Amino acid sequence: MAPRVGKRAGVRAAFVTRLAEGFKDTPYWWDGVEPPALAAEGLPKTVDVAIVGSGYTGLTAALQVARAGRSTIVLDAEAAGWGCSTRNGGQISTSVKPSLEALARQFGRARAQAILDEGKAALDWIEALVAEEQIDCDFKRNGRFHAAHTPAQYESLAREIAALKDEQGIEAFAVPRAEQKSELGTDSYFGGVVFPRHAALHPAKYHAGLLARVLAAGAQVLAHCPVLAIARDGKGFRLETARGPVAARDVVVATNGYSGGIVPWLRRRLIPIGSSIIATEPLDRALIDRLFPTDRIASDSCRVVYYYRASPDRRRVLFGGRVTAREATPAISAPRLHRELSLRFPELRDCRLSHCWAGTVAYTFDQLAHCGVHDGIHYAMGYCGSGVSMASYLGMRLGLKVLGQAEGKTAFDDLTFPTRPFYRGTPWFLPAVVGWYRWLDHREQHRAMAAAGVGGAGMVGAG
Repeated sequence: MAPRVGKRAGVRAAFVTRLAEGFKDTPYWWDGVEPPALAAEGLPKTVDVAIVGSGYTGLTAALQVARAGRSTIVLDAEAAGWGCSTRNGGQISTSVKPSLEALARQFGRARAQAILDEGKAALDWIEALVAEEQIDCDFKRNGRFHAAHTPAQYESLAREIAALKDEQGIEAFAVPRAEQKSELGTDSYFGGVVFPRHAALHPAKYHAGLLARVLAAGAQVLAHCPVLAIARDGKGFRLETARGPVAARDVVVATNGYSGGIVPWLRRRLIPIGSSIIATEPLDRALIDRLFPTDRIASDSCRVVYYYRASPDRRRVLFGGRVTAREATPAISAPRLHRELSLRFPELRDCRLSHCWAGTVAYTFDQLAHCGVHDGIHYAMGYCGSGVSMASYLGMRLGLKVLGQAEGKTAFDDLTFPTRPFYRGTPWFLPAVVGWYRWLDHREQHRAMAAAGVGGAGMVGAG
């Protein structure tokens, strides 16, 4: 019998999450994907550019500077791409969370529009990069269905997309609840909005392709070589690593949700949040076709967002969300995510899970990505859970900045990077906030479902 987690008894019927034989607590994306082998090279004494972090940001920055002839080293505390660059859901949107009106109140209309335009540019740029570099990563402009968890949310989303099309040129259209199953095979929502230009890819294949291009460009990538400290040293910097020191003229920090304390100024401005994903066992293709008839990626309007999709081969469902404030073990996250999955798709209540894993994303207090220079150190981070294209795009721009090229300029440059008094990088407030948001989502959904005459089995957030 397959192992079980999450068994409960009591008033409710017992809910049991079954794990498939050979269950893995590593990302589904890692199966069968072998990144390029890294040469067992020693640490150089000096380089032109030292990059801390080997995810999308670090690699696209490295690609620019290495191809320009700069001696480049990429350092990582873990294996190359071990963090969220190979742990995410592979969903790609326009990446900028605040609305035009919210941004305009803070920065003025012109700057606000420029910031939002960067999101569209990032999505177009990653598509062009994949094509130009011939990276085999299952990239597809399959679109996103963003589901409304209440009728009021549907009306709000429908109004918003009219403004998006008129003011920002973003293509989108509303789908009422009566037509919802043409996009997503569930009764658990009240319609939604389709963004047909949003995309998806295989994160680990994409990362492996980037890594191969960086190595071919002549950059050195050292895994399992944590950077312990960065200090000014004349006109450059001295990096203390687990393998000894290295001197660099320019330094890029590209660590996002795994930043630690090597640059305390950055740590005070990042909110690390854990996100977990489950993968089902292989399912009948007809079932996948019914649940995801258009093969779109999906998300919802809940405050505690869940995101999901069919796997690129359309044999599994991948379902993710923030079940706790930090990364959680499969014993905690697997049953919670499986319950949420089953509330949306009752057909999957008895399916087994083949994988469950977690990663850490980095939010910011203003919900914006940030790119700039602090005390001479270049950085780009804080992608707020939408980093596949934005991390890649800002990493590229960061590399151009290091080269002194005007094309490196972005609308995110020189934005105030806010923090809060007494915050030092440990988000003690998150459990209370996430719990409160989840309760609000549950209450709103419960009332909406009751008003629509739908039983509790269809309630999103009822866990």
